[in-house]
Amino acid sequence: MTSVRQLAEDIVAREGGFVNDPDDPGGATKHGVTIGTLRRLGMDVNRDGRITAADVRSLTRAQAVEIYLEHYYKRPGIAALPEALQASVFDMYVNAGSNAIKILQRLVTDMGFVCTPDGAIGPQTIRAVQLAYDAAPNHIADAYGIARRNYYYALADARPQSRKFARRRDGGKGGWITRAEEFIAPRFHLTAQQHKERTARWG
Repeated sequence: MTSVRQLAEDIVAREGGFVNDPDDPGGATKHGVTIGTLRRLGMDVNRDGRITAADVRSLTRAQAVEIYLEHYYKRPGIAALPEALQASVFDMYVNAGSNAIKILQRLVTDMGFVCTPDGAIGPQTIRAVQLAYDAAPNHIADAYGIARRNYYYALADARPQSRKFARRRDGGKGGWITRAEEFIAPRFHLTAQQHKERTARWG
């Protein structure tokens, strides 16, 4: 498996630079780290006594990597999950917080290994996920990636402002969808036509 630090560096590269899109509920973001995260962690990056969009803009790649390692991998307990799932769950935790774990919990419950979808990795989740992995070691990572993709489509179904993150202006797959499919085997990627059909009702 790729080292956890390399996974974090890959996430930073995937997330990109500073953006402050009014349609993004996360607000000002850089390297995927939101202003809400900096406030929650009390990180006054530019040391001016306030935590504002300027602090987000000042955040370095190295600081973002350390935030991810400590608060999005270590503290949630992702290391307790089967290795095959760790990269995708880590990436999704950065993107969606505890929803990353809820998606996994619902997936393994659907597979017959009951798990409360509380968004926390505790003994019940660890056991259920391990049992699910043991039952389908060659498929669970793809199944989780597909569940991620479905989650993004559902978000865009419910919130029109988010549709631009799932579908490009030319109708192709948006960043959310291509991001999920980075963790899905190519044979399970949606074709352009399938994506078009899935998003047709958006108008």
